[in-house]
Amino acid sequence: MTVLRNLLFYPLFYGVSAVMVIASLLVLPFGIGPLKRVVSAWSGWHRWCVHRVLGIEVVIEGELPRGEFLIAVKHESFFEAIDMPRLLGFPTVFAKRELFAIPGWGFSAKRYGLVPVARDAGARALREMIALARIRVGEGRPLVIFPEGTRVPHGESRALQSGFAGTYKLLKLPVVPVAVDSGPLYHRTLKRPGTITYRVGETIPAGLGREEIEARVHAAINSLNAPA
Repeated sequence: MTVLRNLLFYPLFYGVSAVMVIASLLVLPFGIGPLKRVVSAWSGWHRWCVHRVLGIEVVIEGELPRGEFLIAVKHESFFEAIDMPRLLGFPTVFAKRELFAIPGWGFSAKRYGLVPVARDAGARALREMIALARIRVGEGRPLVIFPEGTRVPHGESRALQSGFAGTYKLLKLPVVPVAVDSGPLYHRTLKRPGTITYRVGETIPAGLGREEIEARVHAAINSLNAPA
Protein backbone atom coordinates (compact mmCIF):
# COMPACT_ATOMS: atom_id res chain seq x y z
CA MET A 1 0.00 0.00 0.00
CA THR A 2 2.85 2.42 0.83
CA VAL A 3 4.35 1.87 -2.63
CA LEU A 4 1.00 2.48 -4.30
CA ARG A 5 0.50 5.66 -2.28
CA ASN A 6 3.87 6.98 -3.47
CA LEU A 7 3.23 6.00 -7.08
CA LEU A 8 0.09 8.13 -6.92
CA PHE A 9 1.55 11.01 -4.90
CA TYR A 10 4.48 11.93 -7.13
CA PRO A 11 2.62 12.45 -10.44
CA LEU A 12 -0.36 14.04 -8.69
CA PHE A 13 1.53 16.58 -6.62
CA TYR A 14 4.37 17.42 -9.01
CA GLY A 15 2.15 17.37 -12.08
CA VAL A 16 -0.20 19.91 -10.55
CA SER A 17 2.82 21.87 -9.24
CA ALA A 18 4.05 22.37 -12.79
CA VAL A 19 0.63 23.76 -13.73
CA MET A 20 0.68 26.01 -10.67
CA VAL A 21 4.05 27.49 -11.63
CA ILE A 22 2.65 28.39 -15.05
CA ALA A 23 -0.47 29.81 -13.42
CA SER A 24 1.65 31.94 -11.07
CA LEU A 25 3.41 33.51 -14.03
CA LEU A 26 0.14 34.14 -15.86
CA VAL A 27 -1.42 36.01 -12.92
CA LEU A 28 1.60 38.24 -12.19
CA PRO A 29 0.26 41.19 -14.24
CA PHE A 30 -2.86 41.24 -12.03
CA GLY A 31 -1.08 41.95 -8.75
CA ILE A 32 -0.23 40.14 -5.55
CA GLY A 33 -3.79 39.03 -4.73
CA PRO A 34 -4.15 36.45 -7.51
CA LEU A 35 -0.57 35.27 -6.95
CA LYS A 36 -1.28 34.79 -3.25
CA ARG A 37 -4.31 32.65 -4.13
CA VAL A 38 -2.28 30.49 -6.52
CA VAL A 39 0.43 29.89 -3.91
CA SER A 40 -2.18 29.16 -1.25
CA ALA A 41 -3.89 26.67 -3.58
CA TRP A 42 -0.56 24.97 -4.32
CA SER A 43 0.32 24.60 -0.65
CA GLY A 44 -3.20 23.42 0.12
CA TRP A 45 -2.99 20.87 -2.69
CA HIS A 46 0.24 19.57 -1.20
CA ARG A 47 -1.38 19.19 2.24
CA TRP A 48 -4.35 17.37 0.63
CA CYS A 49 -1.99 14.96 -1.17
CA VAL A 50 0.02 14.39 2.00
CA HIS A 51 -3.12 13.58 3.97
CA ARG A 52 -5.36 11.82 1.47
CA VAL A 53 -2.76 10.09 -0.68
CA LEU A 54 0.22 9.44 1.61
CA GLY A 55 -1.89 8.89 4.73
CA ILE A 56 -0.03 11.44 6.86
CA GLU A 57 -1.91 13.32 9.58
CA VAL A 58 -0.69 16.80 10.51
CA VAL A 59 -1.04 17.86 14.15
CA ILE A 60 -0.36 21.32 15.58
CA GLU A 61 0.48 21.61 19.27
CA GLY A 62 0.03 25.18 20.43
CA GLU A 63 -1.20 28.26 18.64
CA LEU A 64 0.58 29.96 15.78
CA PRO A 65 0.44 33.76 15.87
CA ARG A 66 -0.35 36.06 13.00
CA GLY A 67 1.39 39.31 12.23
CA GLU A 68 4.83 40.67 12.96
CA PHE A 69 6.85 37.75 14.27
CA LEU A 70 9.99 35.91 13.27
CA ILE A 71 8.94 32.26 13.03
CA ALA A 72 11.98 29.99 13.54
CA VAL A 73 11.19 26.54 12.15
CA LYS A 74 13.06 23.26 12.39
CA HIS A 75 13.87 21.99 8.87
CA GLU A 76 13.86 18.22 8.32
CA SER A 77 12.33 17.90 4.85
CA PHE A 78 10.67 19.80 2.03
CA PHE A 79 7.33 19.20 3.76
CA GLU A 80 7.48 22.23 6.06
CA ALA A 81 8.88 24.51 3.36
CA ILE A 82 5.96 23.73 1.05
CA ASP A 83 3.47 23.81 3.93
CA MET A 84 4.22 27.33 5.18
CA PRO A 85 1.52 29.15 3.13
CA ARG A 86 -1.01 26.54 4.28
CA LEU A 87 0.14 26.89 7.87
CA LEU A 88 0.60 30.67 8.16
CA GLY A 89 -1.58 32.21 5.46
CA PHE A 90 0.70 34.72 3.76
CA PRO A 91 4.23 34.34 5.11
CA THR A 92 7.52 35.69 3.87
CA VAL A 93 10.18 32.98 3.92
CA PHE A 94 13.94 33.44 3.98
CA ALA A 95 15.15 31.11 1.21
CA LYS A 96 18.52 30.25 -0.31
CA ARG A 97 19.34 32.59 -3.19
CA GLU A 98 20.15 29.58 -5.40
CA LEU A 99 16.47 28.59 -5.38
CA PHE A 100 15.55 31.82 -7.16
CA ALA A 101 17.45 30.61 -10.22
CA ILE A 102 14.82 27.90 -10.83
CA PRO A 103 13.08 28.87 -14.10
CA GLY A 104 9.60 30.26 -13.54
CA TRP A 105 9.45 29.44 -9.86
CA GLY A 106 12.22 31.86 -8.92
CA PHE A 107 10.56 34.84 -10.61
CA SER A 108 7.20 34.11 -8.99
CA ALA A 109 8.87 33.59 -5.61
CA LYS A 110 10.38 37.08 -5.75
CA ARG A 111 7.05 38.65 -6.63
CA TYR A 112 5.33 36.68 -3.85
CA GLY A 113 7.75 38.22 -1.37
CA LEU A 114 10.28 35.57 -0.43
CA VAL A 115 13.59 36.97 0.81
CA PRO A 116 16.76 35.66 -0.88
CA VAL A 117 19.56 34.70 1.50
CA ALA A 118 23.08 34.97 0.11
CA ARG A 119 25.32 33.13 2.52
CA ASP A 120 28.77 34.60 3.10
CA ALA A 121 27.97 37.48 0.73
CA GLY A 122 29.04 40.23 3.11
CA ALA A 123 27.50 43.12 5.01
CA ARG A 124 25.89 44.76 1.99
CA ALA A 125 23.90 41.64 1.12
CA LEU A 126 22.78 41.36 4.76
CA ARG A 127 21.59 44.99 4.77
CA GLU A 128 19.63 44.42 1.54
CA MET A 129 18.07 41.28 2.98
CA ILE A 130 17.04 43.02 6.19
CA ALA A 131 15.64 46.02 4.28
CA LEU A 132 13.46 43.71 2.18
CA ALA A 133 12.35 41.78 5.27
CA ARG A 134 11.31 45.03 6.96
CA ILE A 135 9.12 45.89 3.99
CA ARG A 136 7.34 42.55 4.39
CA VAL A 137 6.95 43.13 8.12
CA GLY A 138 5.37 46.47 7.30
CA GLU A 139 2.80 44.58 5.27
CA GLY A 140 1.82 42.63 8.39
CA ARG A 141 3.34 39.35 7.22
CA PRO A 142 5.13 36.86 9.48
CA LEU A 143 8.74 36.09 8.58
CA VAL A 144 9.78 32.44 8.44
CA ILE A 145 13.40 31.42 8.91
CA PHE A 146 15.03 28.00 9.11
CA PRO A 147 17.78 28.89 11.59
CA GLU A 148 19.87 25.76 11.05
CA GLY A 149 20.19 26.87 7.43
CA THR A 150 19.48 23.55 5.75
CA ARG A 151 17.61 20.27 6.20
CA VAL A 152 18.85 18.32 9.19
CA PRO A 153 18.11 14.58 9.58
CA HIS A 154 15.65 13.73 12.34
CA GLY A 155 17.44 12.86 15.54
CA GLU A 156 20.24 15.34 14.87
CA SER A 157 20.64 18.92 16.05
CA ARG A 158 23.12 21.40 14.66
CA ALA A 159 24.34 24.80 15.69
CA LEU A 160 22.26 27.67 14.36
CA GLN A 161 23.66 29.60 11.43
CA SER A 162 25.53 32.72 12.50
CA GLY A 163 23.19 34.91 10.46
CA PHE A 164 20.17 34.00 12.60
CA ALA A 165 21.25 36.03 15.62
CA GLY A 166 22.14 38.99 13.41
CA THR A 167 18.77 38.85 11.68
CA TYR A 168 16.99 38.68 15.04
CA LYS A 169 18.95 41.65 16.36
CA LEU A 170 18.40 43.85 13.31
CA LEU A 171 14.71 43.10 12.86
CA LYS A 172 13.87 43.60 16.55
CA LEU A 173 11.01 41.09 16.39
CA PRO A 174 9.83 38.50 18.90
CA VAL A 175 10.60 34.93 17.86
CA VAL A 176 8.18 32.02 17.76
CA PRO A 177 10.13 28.74 17.62
CA VAL A 178 8.44 25.80 15.92
CA ALA A 179 9.60 22.20 16.12
CA VAL A 180 8.55 19.70 13.43
CA ASP A 181 9.25 15.99 13.01
CA SER A 182 8.62 15.49 9.30
CA GLY A 183 11.90 13.73 8.57
CA PRO A 184 11.06 10.08 9.37
CA LEU A 185 7.96 10.12 7.15
CA TYR A 186 8.63 12.64 4.40
CA HIS A 187 12.40 13.00 3.92
CA ARG A 188 12.75 9.82 1.91
CA THR A 189 11.97 8.69 -1.61
CA LEU A 190 9.40 6.23 -0.30
CA LYS A 191 7.28 8.38 2.01
CA ARG A 192 5.44 6.64 4.83
CA PRO A 193 2.04 7.15 6.51
CA GLY A 194 1.90 8.38 10.08
CA THR A 195 1.72 11.69 11.94
CA ILE A 196 3.77 14.86 11.48
CA THR A 197 3.64 17.20 14.45
CA TYR A 198 4.28 20.92 14.66
CA ARG A 199 5.05 22.06 18.22
CA VAL A 200 4.77 25.81 18.75
CA GLY A 201 7.12 27.00 21.48
CA GLU A 202 6.80 29.92 23.86
CA THR A 203 7.23 33.32 22.20
CA ILE A 204 10.70 34.73 22.85
CA PRO A 205 10.91 38.53 23.19
CA ALA A 206 13.09 40.78 21.07
CA GLY A 207 16.28 42.28 22.43
CA LEU A 208 18.00 39.27 24.00
CA GLY A 209 21.72 38.64 23.70
CA ARG A 210 23.11 36.26 21.11
CA GLU A 211 23.87 33.37 23.44
CA GLU A 212 20.45 33.43 25.06
CA ILE A 213 18.39 33.70 21.87
CA GLU A 214 20.38 30.97 20.16
CA ALA A 215 20.11 28.63 23.16
CA ARG A 216 16.37 29.14 23.56
CA VAL A 217 15.57 28.75 19.88
CA HIS A 218 17.85 25.73 19.52
CA ALA A 219 16.19 23.95 22.44
CA ALA A 220 12.66 24.74 21.29
CA ILE A 221 12.99 23.73 17.65
CA ASN A 222 14.60 20.43 18.69
CA SER A 223 11.95 19.52 21.26
CA LEU A 224 10.54 16.80 18.94
CA ASN A 225 13.96 15.60 17.90
CA ALA A 226 13.98 12.13 19.47
CA PRO A 227 15.89 9.61 17.33
CA ALA A 228 13.69 7.88 14.73
